[in-house]
Amino acid sequence: MQQRLAGYETRLTRTVALCTALSLAFVAAGLTIEATLQDGVQALDLLRGLLMFVTTGWLAWGALLAIIGLAPLPRTAAPAYDPEQGRSIVLMPICNEDPLTTFARVAAIDRSMADAGVKADIAILSDTRDDMAAQRERDAFARLLSTTGGQGRIFYRRRDQNTGRKAGNIEEFIRRSGAAYDYAVILDADSLMEGATIRAMIARMQADPELGLLQTLPKILAARSFFGRALQFSAAFHSPVFTRGLARMQGVTGPFWGHNAIVRVRAFAESCGLPALSGRPPFGGHILSHDYVEAALLARAGWVVEVDATLGGSYEEAPENVLSYAKRDRRWCQGNLQHARLLTAPGLRGWSRFVFLQGILAYIVSAFWAVFLVASVLSAAFAPAPDYFPDTYQLFPVFPNDRTREITALALGIVGLLILPKFAIIAEAAITRRARSFGGTLRAAGSVLTEILFTSLLAPVMMAYQTRAILQIVSGQDGGWPANARGEGQLSVAAAARAAGWVTVLGVVVTTSVWWLSPELVLWILPVSLPMVAAPLLIAATSRPLRGGLFQVPERNDTPEVYGKYLDVIDGWTEDQPSRTESPAHVAA
Repeated sequence: MQQRLAGYETRLTRTVALCTALSLAFVAAGLTIEATLQDGVQALDLLRGLLMFVTTGWLAWGALLAIIGLAPLPRTAAPAYDPEQGRSIVLMPICNEDPLTTFARVAAIDRSMADAGVKADIAILSDTRDDMAAQRERDAFARLLSTTGGQGRIFYRRRDQNTGRKAGNIEEFIRRSGAAYDYAVILDADSLMEGATIRAMIARMQADPELGLLQTLPKILAARSFFGRALQFSAAFHSPVFTRGLARMQGVTGPFWGHNAIVRVRAFAESCGLPALSGRPPFGGHILSHDYVEAALLARAGWVVEVDATLGGSYEEAPENVLSYAKRDRRWCQGNLQHARLLTAPGLRGWSRFVFLQGILAYIVSAFWAVFLVASVLSAAFAPAPDYFPDTYQLFPVFPNDRTREITALALGIVGLLILPKFAIIAEAAITRRARSFGGTLRAAGSVLTEILFTSLLAPVMMAYQTRAILQIVSGQDGGWPANARGEGQLSVAAAARAAGWVTVLGVVVTTSVWWLSPELVLWILPVSLPMVAAPLLIAATSRPLRGGLFQVPERNDTPEVYGKYLDVIDGWTEDQPSRTESPAHVAA
């Protein structure tokens, strides 16, 4: 009865959220088209209304996730861990990673598990292709075994062929060795996880035989730059609330983000074999965003997939500059658009299909915003100016011949959907006293306001990058699976200009075109075009180290236990190590 009630609550929450988002989208579309009704609706106006409907609905959906997540989830008693019930293994897939830091993370996790009384093996699964790099991995593995005494429980293997990339790497291990284990904790090469967290995850699996996958919410460690610290703050301050909303919305059809999660090996083996899609990349070939698909396949087979933001002790690293983020985002964009071919896959739950659609919209919305801006400028330039507005059509007071009132109304609505949820999260953090670990309510609020300003400036730049990525993918250009850039340094203005100069040129073209076509809209387009013009400066400035109290997070004052062990291992392994202030491995969490 309790499980059926939980399912009813999930369906009710979804229905209310969807209806609310659609209602707000209809209002925004109506405001967009309203100003042209007396002259007859033109094709551009219909296009603008449709684009505003989709983009506002998307923003409203994100805002509702935050609102739904403000209230804490019901607490349940933590199940007991039985080290004799089932065998567990920690899997770390790697490819062209730095052996020193990667294997040091494994040593730290092994020590933390020992302290927590966790019995689990560890397997490092290498897809590294370069023989010299692979030899350095083997040397690091020998040192790892010597340090941990891990013979017989810590393993390293390198595949001959890296078919299927990360998903194929894990799949091969499951096929060859999965029968020896009941539970597998899947990490990334930059992951760290407390032994106590792994213990709690295994205990959840032991207590619930229907649980196929349990996803944690990773926090970001070791961020140094302004950009990295902003991501770190957002992940620590905002993400728990959004993830609670996601948990309420998705119920037992939850997400998988590809790492920092535990799976039931039998469920994974029976459900998650991924075929290569027919045709050539970018839409054919191996599935890039495999994690969403694996979660959908588990749900299709009847397994429970859950996310739990309350499970602490789960960490990862993040890009330190906009260019590295955009490079990673290009792969995610291709992977998500590839899911368009899976929307009609047989047997999937309706919510899984909706999750695929959300992932696609997450990137297409950027292109929609770009098209909306172009259509708005063209509409203002070539459509006849309105002389009056019939009262029967007015949804918002508009003065004759003053289209800026329409723009103001829409801007206020969009800003509200973006900003009000974050203000609500500040209030939640103050009421629950969660803000104390972020430097207090005032400092946390200052960090949120700075983050809002920064993301507002960055949004046009990311819109340019994501729109370009969509155009590349639609035109058949395969972005592949670029190597991760761990611990990258700050960027010079010259380096940023070489990589983002095209964004600057685009910003200049946008500004001059609007000035020529519709001068009255220049002031309204500047918040979009000026950050594009200044993109190299913005990218270079935010790649520099940030010092001071801004973007304070709990981990910077209270170093996580597993991260402290990691630093200790690095100290013991490295000869002639640079000073702490120069080495990424020694930056405070």
